[in-house]
Parts: sequence; structure tokens; C-alpha cells
Amino acid sequence: RVELVESGGGGVQSGGSLTLSCAASGFSYGWYCMSWFRRDPGKEREGVAAISSDGKVSYSDSVKGRFTISQDNAKMIVYLQMNSLKPEDTSIYYCAADPDCMSSNQALDAYGMDFWGKGTRVTVSE
Repeated sequence: RVELVESGGGGVQSGGSLTLSCAASGFSYGWYCMSWFRRDPGKEREGVAAISSDGKVSYSDSVKGRFTISQDNAKMIVYLQMNSLKPEDTSIYYCAADPDCMSSNQALDAYGMDFWGKGTRVTVSE
């Protein structure tokens, strides 16, 4: 079965940087998409970045130019490099996977994601 484990969350001041990691296991060879979402209790979930198995990426307009998603395919680790962080980026960040996805832009929709990690908290202070 698929398991996703996030790490790298923590606190940072506004304008700083932080890198999140998602270690994935249980995938078979083939097409897939991996995504990062964020959500705090009582707020809407937002897809922020996605990457497909061929390396194509998609971003939410709210993070485009500040966040970079990448992957180590051999190790099955997906990264989210977050730069120029703002207080509004404060959230719990979740890694998600869709083993059937072939286009990264589709993976910004939470409805299409089949597996989720438990999340890692990011706090950005003024």
C-alpha cells in the first residue's frame, strides 16, 4: 500500500525559506502525480504545487515564483522549496499522491488525489 510521510516543517520569519520533504513508498512503476496541499482547521484546502512522474510541474498562482517542487525519482522523495515566505503561508502542509495521474495540473485538485500524508506544520511569523 502507498504511504506518504512529510517532514521539514517548522517556524520561520517572514521572508525566510523552508524545505519540506515527502517520502513515498508503495508505488509501482508507471505514471503518477505528487502534490503539496495546505489546510488549517476551518479553512479550505489549497493545492499549492504538483509534479508528474515525467517531471512536469504546476503551481497555484498564490505561490508561483516563490515555491519550487522537485523529486528524486530513485528515492521516491518529493520536495517543496519555499522561499519568500509570508505569514499567510502558515498552515499544515500535506503530501498527496495519485498513481493514475498523467498531468500535474490535475493534481492541484484534491478530489483526484488517492493517498495523503499526515501533514507537517509550517508557521511564518512577522
